[in-house]
Amino acid sequence: MNLDLDDDQIALRDGIRALLDGRFGPERIREGFDRAMFTELADAGVFSLIADGFSWADATVVFEQLGEFCVPGPIVASFLLGDGSVAAAIDHDAAPIVEHLDRLDRVLVLGLDSVTADPASSLLAGAVELDWPLDPLSPVWRLSAMPTGSPLANVDAQSWRDRGAVLTAALCLGIAQRLTTTSVAYALERQQFDRPIGGFQAIKHLLADMAVRTEVARAAVYQAGAHLDATDVPGLRRSISVAKALAGEAAIRNGKDATQVHGGMGYTWEVDVHLWLKRAWVLDTHFGSHEQHFDQVAATLA
Repeated sequence: MNLDLDDDQIALRDGIRALLDGRFGPERIREGFDRAMFTELADAGVFSLIADGFSWADATVVFEQLGEFCVPGPIVASFLLGDGSVAAAIDHDAAPIVEHLDRLDRVLVLGLDSVTADPASSLLAGAVELDWPLDPLSPVWRLSAMPTGSPLANVDAQSWRDRGAVLTAALCLGIAQRLTTTSVAYALERQQFDRPIGGFQAIKHLLADMAVRTEVARAAVYQAGAHLDATDVPGLRRSISVAKALAGEAAIRNGKDATQVHGGMGYTWEVDVHLWLKRAWVLDTHFGSHEQHFDQVAATLA
């Protein structure tokens, strides 16, 4: 597999990045997800990439940028559904916790052999919104029971899990990259003892570790995205687990290191670092945590 981005993918990456940089800055992101945000992304073609002839490797590049800009909302499930609906997915054997329930069209349940769908409006009445969500930009509701909706036709549950894991890994990769870039910029700007803190050995080590984690995760995520397109190449499930494990770990550990680099300010609401770290923690619960995927990789080595 050639994991270098080709000219078309570079143009796609730069195009979506320009859109996000112009319309989804920190102030807009802090307002949280709404239907207007979903419509803007849909109009830009984010949710119709596969239908428009793009590959899963291309989609991975786009979702990396969405993660880097910390775009909130149920973008992975909506992308997988592909019919213009706003949808969130939950696992059949997990707690019935749904993000953004009051803004959804449908709630999807990923079972072992099928994916079922329920209208979100039918679940909202008996749901309880939690007071303190981990990610303040991802409000969550606890349902009274696991939904038992109608199965989606012509949907393979395992393929959904595979694709959802890769797209989520791409979001985590973008988070890891943004935390690295932000921390390097801050370390070059922040002065202590009349010199930039980036000149101190301890800070250098943190920044170097963040950069290495990000690049290792990038190779794994790009490989998994390309692997989704190369169906005749063996080892798909393993490459997906490697990508989800490395990207999830990189996002979380980079978030912790970025908080340290930013010192006491890193713990405050005003500094954006905590938004990326909290999003990384939440995304790590989607489609299997990085610990679970490390275990799955280990199992393939036995």
